[in-house]
Amino acid sequence: MEAYNQKQKIIEHYDFLSPYYNSLWGEHLHHGYWITGKESKEEAQLALTKYLAETASIKTGSKILDIGCGMGASSIYLAKSYQAITTGITISPIQVEMAQKSAQKVGVSSQFIVMDAEKISFEDSFDVLWSIESISHYQDKKKFFNRSIKFLSPGGKVALIDWFKKENITEEENKKYITPIEKGMLVQLHSMNDYISILESEKIKIIKLENISQNTAKTWDLSLEIIKNKMLWQLAIKSSKDFLNFLKSFKAMKNGFSSGNFVYGLIIAQK
Repeated sequence: MEAYNQKQKIIEHYDFLSPYYNSLWGEHLHHGYWITGKESKEEAQLALTKYLAETASIKTGSKILDIGCGMGASSIYLAKSYQAITTGITISPIQVEMAQKSAQKVGVSSQFIVMDAEKISFEDSFDVLWSIESISHYQDKKKFFNRSIKFLSPGGKVALIDWFKKENITEEENKKYITPIEKGMLVQLHSMNDYISILESEKIKIIKLENISQNTAKTWDLSLEIIKNKMLWQLAIKSSKDFLNFLKSFKAMKNGFSSGNFVYGLIIAQK
């Protein structure tokens, strides 16, 4: 089976696209969370970050590792709202640069580092391992959890939101609904139970599991509107096949949500 989540492709993807993400979608590089359905995309994106923080019961002054930090918006929010000491890591140098500028602009001391999440290495430990929509990019999720948990303080929490496929998906459903997502979005999707099994094998207790697909599916209605912009397709044709596949996979994301084969899930666990 072909793996689409090759690291170099992911680096190139985010180095190239992050400025476009920022201008078209906003500072938060993830889905929105709609409660009333009337929220703007920016309000919904912030609501997702808030929901994860509240569900994980983040404490004031926590030391947080934001894994796959994107353009730094979660780290900055946690630093401002919880006086958290935040460190963000990403494999994209462009994202680190953008995150540092954003943090300086609002006057928070969040730190951002270019680091491969599957090779995490720190001298200190953290109260929270935080990750939104990043782990699905990783090639060896068991290795990632095994390594990252070593840097979680006793009693510390894992707070994550990620992309999943439904439990017991058939080969036909996987090929129709999941493979186009994996190809375009440079991910490899597992089920929520796969993550749970790995966490429990690391002696991490699951506190909360939630499928929040219903609150986040609107993301792709808005995204499909955004990519009606012909300039994006012209840019894709000029740049790379991967960018073209990325834009084409927006419809696959909507279909994945609509069919229930794609799952947008939240997991809170504790060491």
